[in-house]
Amino acid sequence: MAKVAFRLVMPERELLDTEADMVVVPGSEGDFGVLRGHAPLISTIRPGVLEVIQDNKVERRFIIVGGFAEVTPERCTVLADEALPFEEVTAEQLADRERAAERDLSDAATDAEKAAAQKDLAVAKDLRRAQAYYAGR
Repeated sequence: MAKVAFRLVMPERELLDTEADMVVVPGSEGDFGVLRGHAPLISTIRPGVLEVIQDNKVERRFIIVGGFAEVTPERCTVLADEALPFEEVTAEQLADRERAAERDLSDAATDAEKAAAQKDLAVAKDLRRAQAYYAGR
């Protein structure tokens, strides 16, 4: 099977540069799989789990907070706001993140602070749901 070149990059570092059979990206309009020869596209990414597939098995998973994906027929590049290897993230860490977002929301004094805290809380809840779903797979 022809491979697609895949890179996962955060602002401060590159997490992964590999060749993969397929990459499944949590796009803002739904998950999408990228194989070699995929039609070009650019998509925003929602909080969720990105999967790198080799030999019909999930080889790596990453918790992704958001960002953009650029796909060409030869490669897929994900520019993530925040990403961590799935195995390094625990349910307790995500619960702490959600509690911190709830505190920030209750402490918000301005509309801008409230809007930012609501967004952080929604992201935290999405990450907890995604981690719980994929932890059982």
